[in-house]
Amino acid sequence: MAILEVKNISKVYTTRFGSTKVQALSNMNFSVEEGEYVAIMGESGSGKTTLLNILASLDKPTGGEVLLNGKNMTTIKEKQLSAFRRDNLGFVFQDFNLLDNFSLKDNILLPLVLQEKSVSEMEQRLSPIAAKLGITKLLEKYPYEVSGGQKQRAAVARAIITNPQLILADEPTGALDSKAAAGLLKVFHGINIDGQTILMVTHSTNAASHAERVLFIKDGEVFHQLYRGNLTNEEFYVKISDTLTLTQGSGIKSQNREVS
Repeated sequence: MAILEVKNISKVYTTRFGSTKVQALSNMNFSVEEGEYVAIMGESGSGKTTLLNILASLDKPTGGEVLLNGKNMTTIKEKQLSAFRRDNLGFVFQDFNLLDNFSLKDNILLPLVLQEKSVSEMEQRLSPIAAKLGITKLLEKYPYEVSGGQKQRAAVARAIITNPQLILADEPTGALDSKAAAGLLKVFHGINIDGQTILMVTHSTNAASHAERVLFIKDGEVFHQLYRGNLTNEEFYVKISDTLTLTQGSGIKSQNREVS
C-alpha cells in the first residue's frame, strides 16, 4: 500500500516583480510504499529541496496533489499544518536542528511535550529508542557536549518518538565524518527493518546505496529510478555510480527552467 503519493506536482516561482517565472518542479509523479526506504538524488537545482519542502508541508505546489495515507496535504489549512506535521512526519536534518539549551533528552521529548503526552508515556517511549540508538548514557548531556554522530542519533530519536507515518531526511550524513555516517546509516537500516518508512534526499552515493530504491530527479521531474533487488550495498553503490556517470556523461544537467 502506498503511504505517500505524489501526483502531477508542479511548482513555479515568480520573481519579485513578476517578470520571470521559474519552473522548479514539473509534472512530478511517484509513490512510496509503507515500510519502504527510498533515496532521492539529483544535481543542485534539480528540484530536490523544493520537493522536500512540499512533502514537509512547508511549501505548497502550484499544481498537483500530495497524499499521505490518502489525505491531501496540499489542502490542509495553515493553522492545522503544524499539528499535522508533528503527528505524521518525522524530520532529520543535515545540521541536526537541536536546541543547545535543552539536554538531548529534552530535545527528543519535545514533540511529545507539544502533543501533551504524560510524563510516564514519554519515559516509556524514550527508553527503548535511546537503547536502540545507543544514546542512553548521553541523554542528560547537551548538544554542544557530544559529537556530530551522537547529535544525529538524538535527532533520529526525536524524529521517530512520535511514531510518524513517514521520516523525511535531508542530507542526514552531510555534516558527519565517514565513521559517524556509517553509524547513522546502520541506524536508518535498523528502524526501516522495524517498519519505519523513510524518504531521504542525499548527494551521497554511499548513503543512497543503503536504500531499497533510488529516484533520480532532473529539471524538476523524476527521470529514472533504480531498485536494489538482491544487490549488496557495494553492488548497489556501483550501479548508482554508473547511472550518475551515464547521465552526466550524456550531457544531462539539472537546472530550473524559465517559463514564458
